[in-house]
Amino acid sequence: MAPNALSGRTILGVFAHPDDESLACGGTLALAADAGATVVVLCATRGEHGSICDPSLVPDGDLGRVRTRELREAASVLGVADVIVLDHPDGDVRWADVPLLYEEILAAIKRYRPDAVITFDEDGLYWHLDHIGVHERTLTAVSSLGRDAPPLYFVTMPGGAMREVVAAAHAKGGAPADSSLWGIAPEVFGYETAPPSFSIDVGEWAGRKLAALRCHRTQMGPHNPLVWIDEAEARRWLGTELFRRAPIASAGAAILEPFGERVTSS
Repeated sequence: MAPNALSGRTILGVFAHPDDESLACGGTLALAADAGATVVVLCATRGEHGSICDPSLVPDGDLGRVRTRELREAASVLGVADVIVLDHPDGDVRWADVPLLYEEILAAIKRYRPDAVITFDEDGLYWHLDHIGVHERTLTAVSSLGRDAPPLYFVTMPGGAMREVVAAAHAKGGAPADSSLWGIAPEVFGYETAPPSFSIDVGEWAGRKLAALRCHRTQMGPHNPLVWIDEAEARRWLGTELFRRAPIASAGAAILEPFGERVTSS
């Protein structure tokens, strides 16, 4: 990768909760930052209804405030230049304040004039309704710009990858056999998603991706499998990120494709 391959470019990532940025495409965000891009993350909620692995981490009970701080720490690890945190209701993003979220995403696009936008694919990584709502609002906002729209990329996860993360953690005996990823069955990640068109090898950035995920301490806890894997395992199971470009009219050159390899359907 040329050191300044993305110099002068801006990439906007649009997600639902603190930690989505790291799990979905933290490697690609770090790669882009290292390649000279200005990376901006917009988060629709403060994640106030998420889990709390240790109540001592949230002494005043304001989980949204703590998770916002965790997001900024993770963003720093990834090289993100700016973070926008909105205040949509965690757990109700798909249905509440639909016009407002659309306008806020559109305003961010007009403010930062990104050369590319990244968000969830229609599966929301694991069929999370908040993620699907962000996918829908982002697609609508970008599409509304017509041929002036920047390229829009949908990110998905490789099927089976999170199952292997869980298996690796269990093999070490640190994560109990009944431990899971936030109560989500690992098989759901990447399940029945639209086929990606290209993959990006982010193995070189997997350590930073894992470190960014671990910044979200309220969501980790000692039994979360992501706490137990090492950097080599992160490279193996979290080191590939999958994308497809939204089939809409857009201006500008391909931004992410030069860093990836084409994925052919079997």
